[in-house]
Amino acid sequence: MGRIGKGAVCNVSGCGKEAVRSLATEKAAGAGLQVESSRRAYLCREHYKEYKKRSRKERLLERWRMMK
Repeated sequence: MGRIGKGAVCNVSGCGKEAVRSLATEKAAGAGLQVESSRRAYLCREHYKEYKKRSRKERLLERWRMMK
């Protein structure tokens, strides 16, 4: 059982909702989210959706790079 299963909260400043996903702090900060400094960024459903929207182009370019 990981930290999310144990009831981790969202690391975005000003949010205290239950986290549903985790990712590297650098990726979350690169997408413009104000995360508290730690190794992993735990995100609630709304902030994960915002992360996906903001990082769509970067993820697409990364997929294209991996295809070559």
